[in-house]
Amino acid sequence: MRATTSTFADTMRAPLLNLLLITSVAGASLAQAQTANPAPQTAAVSPDAIKQREQELEAARARQKSAEEAQAKLKAEITALGQDRTQLNQQLIDTAANVRSVESKIDDTEARLRALNGREQAMRSSLDSRRADVVEVLAALQRAGRRTPPALLVRPEDALQSLRTAMLLGAVVPELRGRAEKIASELGELIALRKSIATERDQLASDRDRVRNDQTRLTALVDERQRQQAGREKDLDAENSRAILLSRQVGDLQGLITKMEQDLQSAAKAAEKAAEAAKLAEAKAAASAKSGPGAFKDRSRTTPAIAFAAAKGLLPLPVNGNKIRDFGGSDGVGGVQKGISLATKPGSQVTTPCDGWVVYSGPFRSYGQLLILNAGGGYHVLIAGMERISVNIGQFVLTGEPVATMGSTSQVASILATNASQPVLYVEFRKDGTPIDPGPWWAANEGEKVRG
Repeated sequence: MRATTSTFADTMRAPLLNLLLITSVAGASLAQAQTANPAPQTAAVSPDAIKQREQELEAARARQKSAEEAQAKLKAEITALGQDRTQLNQQLIDTAANVRSVESKIDDTEARLRALNGREQAMRSSLDSRRADVVEVLAALQRAGRRTPPALLVRPEDALQSLRTAMLLGAVVPELRGRAEKIASELGELIALRKSIATERDQLASDRDRVRNDQTRLTALVDERQRQQAGREKDLDAENSRAILLSRQVGDLQGLITKMEQDLQSAAKAAEKAAEAAKLAEAKAAASAKSGPGAFKDRSRTTPAIAFAAAKGLLPLPVNGNKIRDFGGSDGVGGVQKGISLATKPGSQVTTPCDGWVVYSGPFRSYGQLLILNAGGGYHVLIAGMERISVNIGQFVLTGEPVATMGSTSQVASILATNASQPVLYVEFRKDGTPIDPGPWWAANEGEKVRG
């Protein structure tokens, strides 16, 4: 019996000690990573430290060289596109879609990491609260392992002692085994959690690298698009300056739309094209009832793929985010919300929800940076709250094309009034000057994304 007890103790002690040791090391590493670095101490620099710094410098040079080569390759690719509007539009929309897809993956990974970190903290707290139990089990196993079984044939007293010990262990060992197995199971789960967290963090780092690369590419493509646009519009700067001046002469959004489309040459042309396109789209719709996502595949189009009124259930949201205010709800300052508000991540990519012509692009009163699209048929789409807009007045943009970037804080006054901690995009649809509910226009999967 004593031999059996010793064997059991040895069997249970080794894995438990190993698990406890691994967990202690993991916990120490976590604590070290979470605490601030100690103040630097003055000491002689060792040869190993010098060598390490040289290696880091060499690695930095290699990364810089790789970045320069990537930039040169990207520049060559964009130059090869030349004046091919279709290919440029395709590259812009595809790259913007990649950026938004990776942004979504990053959000999902961060959510999983928060859940895993919470579980790990709860498990560590549970183990810390039962540290005395862990010590007791380990001590019992160690004592049992050190005692060798008696030689039963040497003295009768040893046989009696062995019998009494066996009777005692018969009651103690099952309980000890159960406690040891429970602790070992918890420690094993903690280690598995740490591995899952490390995997998720690696994936997060990889996705962030991807989105940075795609954003660099997108910036270059947008610059090329705007360079071509500037080449076509000789008086672009003068028109933009006049637009800002006109915007200061009106007090509301409808006044701004009317002023732009009446007094500004490029916006007036855009409105005229939108009206003509709406008539053409209605004629096409009458001839064919067929419309769907496939209608947006032609990247060479210079007019809307389908009439805006026929695009219900087809339009993508302009940014990744969570809906914090809906049409018809409170706007936070005592009024009624005339559009929707989406809380986003800093630096998020903003794309157009529909085809249309830009009739205003710039700052406007309490809206921060404001973009207004004429979608034809009396419909206008207003997007506000961005930090930077990358399209000009008079420009025709396609559904899903990148047009702006979010900043690090909210730019809309009504959102600022509620002390929002993250940037917010405001989107409003208008029909003949009256705000309308944009809900029916969003694609079904887009409605799922913004629940919350």
